[in-house]
Amino acid sequence: MAKAALSAETVEMIAQRFRAMGEPMRLRLLMALQSGERTVTELVDALETSQANISKHLQVLTSAGLLRRRKQGLNVFYSIADPSIFNMCEMVCGSLKKHLDAQSRLLT
Repeated sequence: MAKAALSAETVEMIAQRFRAMGEPMRLRLLMALQSGERTVTELVDALETSQANISKHLQVLTSAGLLRRRKQGLNVFYSIADPSIFNMCEMVCGSLKKHLDAQSRLLT
């Protein structure tokens, strides 16, 4: 059965997600949030970077639909909006491992 062609808008949404995940700090943020909701301050402490840097990357991930945010008093909490992203990360890691194993066999 042939797959239907994706609309230009759908392709752009897919590309936006890949762009959002294509930066190391954003991947680190996603991994830090995998265990549950955290405040911006907790993320700054865990990733040892500035609040401005964390906030910039959180905004990109939220705009791409990967995170959700909730405000409670003075705190803003972030959590994973789409846990299926971790399936994709596992697939990429598995593929990368196979690639590196193959390269290693060529060098030995």
